[in-house]
Amino acid sequence: MQGYLDFEKPIADLESKIEELRHLSSEGEVNIVDEVSRLQSKVQRLLTQTYNKLTPWQKAQVARHQNRPHALSYIEGMIDDFTPLAGDRAFAEDTAIVGGLGRFRGRSVVIIGTEKGSTTETRIRHNFGMARPEGYRKAQRLMQLADRFGLPLITLVDTPGAYPGVDAEARGQAEAIARSIETCIKVRAPFVSVVIGEGGSGGAIALAVADRVLMLEHAIYSVISPEGCASILWRDQDKAADAAEALKLTSGDLFKLAVIDSIISEPLGGAHREPDVAINKVAEVIEKSLNELAPIPLDTLIQQRRAKFLEMGQKGLG
Repeated sequence: MQGYLDFEKPIADLESKIEELRHLSSEGEVNIVDEVSRLQSKVQRLLTQTYNKLTPWQKAQVARHQNRPHALSYIEGMIDDFTPLAGDRAFAEDTAIVGGLGRFRGRSVVIIGTEKGSTTETRIRHNFGMARPEGYRKAQRLMQLADRFGLPLITLVDTPGAYPGVDAEARGQAEAIARSIETCIKVRAPFVSVVIGEGGSGGAIALAVADRVLMLEHAIYSVISPEGCASILWRDQDKAADAAEALKLTSGDLFKLAVIDSIISEPLGGAHREPDVAINKVAEVIEKSLNELAPIPLDTLIQQRRAKFLEMGQKGLG
């Protein structure tokens, strides 16, 4: 069995037994309906018990699960007539950030997302969701397009962070991220951002300074990865679980701190178990948020957006 996390071993064992029984049943020699039903009930109980008490480090593992739906999965599931737009009109196309125009439940929108890739080939192509400066400049261009045509803006965040390579630094990585945050603040359009997996550092917030910041139940959002934090504080990546606890990176922690506005529940066992259900839930909450934002005058939206993030900084200083 593939795709199980370390703490899911009891669940993996039970589901393996179910598959073995079904194989026997297909040979026509054994009636296993009752036994399979009993084991499936046990799996559901174990999933409920396990996912109701995940540690921050376990949530980080779920957020990074290889089968978790990524930005392109959400775009395919939520957006009709999607037209991708490429390039920053200055240097190059960066496939770590994808975006374009489409129709979301009857309304024209601009949608932008960080894409990690789902296979070895696509992960390399999308640079594991780590954008270079041209990616953030492309995002700015698309945000400005939303501003110019008065289109609602949706962003999907799933990145371990901005690309830290020498070439990215040489082309102005910090400036590109700062300009992207500035553009988020100024864009004259209803703006909803969803952390669908990892929200890592400035690479995430560059797309997430929104009117409504939503977060999936088992996503994470932090200034640094647990491994990076452990390396700096303890010089030991084995302390990642302790770092995850200290960073307050879970959706529950961030909702209490008012860093995010809402938590989107995931299917039992995580979004990777039922991707279509997770995508539909995200779409429903985005639609609700856009309906709430639509009547608010654009000048008021910008003022509220700016005040919201300034207030976070003042609370932090307090």
